[in-house]
Amino acid sequence: MQLAPHLHRIGNDVVAAYLVDAPEGITLIDAGLPGHWRDLRAELTAMGRSIEEVRGVVLTHGDSDHIGFAERLREAHGVPVYVHAADADRARGGDKPKLTMGPMRLGAAARFFAYALRKGGMRTHYLTEVVEVNDGEVLPLPGAPVVIGLPGHSPGSIAVHVPFADALFVGDALTTRNVLTGRTGMQPAPFTDEPSRALESLGRLATVAAGWVLPGHGAPWRGRPADVAAAVREGISP
Repeated sequence: MQLAPHLHRIGNDVVAAYLVDAPEGITLIDAGLPGHWRDLRAELTAMGRSIEEVRGVVLTHGDSDHIGFAERLREAHGVPVYVHAADADRARGGDKPKLTMGPMRLGAAARFFAYALRKGGMRTHYLTEVVEVNDGEVLPLPGAPVVIGLPGHSPGSIAVHVPFADALFVGDALTTRNVLTGRTGMQPAPFTDEPSRALESLGRLATVAAGWVLPGHGAPWRGRPADVAAAVREGISP
């Protein structure tokens, strides 16, 4: 799905990953679930691109619903996978996330887990090799992605700023659709290791210039990153 001239999404509001389409190639932000591999191939075809034009995958963190097809892409096509050093072990299957789920509504949670099951969520393919990155790095990938550390959801949770696409990818630093309650609107994400730290980290986005804020779960948000922390705080109350 094309969102803007250089910006595409695969998946949906339940689980999403993104493609930055630059003249020199494609940068993927996150890799969804294993079953999103077909979605990736279909989107590349619709774009007139090929899998050989994917230059790298940047993971916003190392959870299973974000690493999806990354190892397949790395192993079969030699595509490097970048992840913050503090989440590298998690992406390799070593450091298991804490299951602090928070509120839940049976119907919404069932839909999330059913979708994950359909997309191969029970067959996690952990990374065997990663490129570790740190806060502030500009990565050698199409669009020149900038790493912004946002610890809280996980130790190595990051946002990825791509000025070329006018986009800020935030992974699970926040959500616009809680997969466990079905509630929409900007709010904290479930399954967060340290909720208070995650909320505090959002203040780091105040100086980022972008027109899109793109979460791993929920609809894309058109607005200023400077307004993110306030919008999430407002969304904490039912």
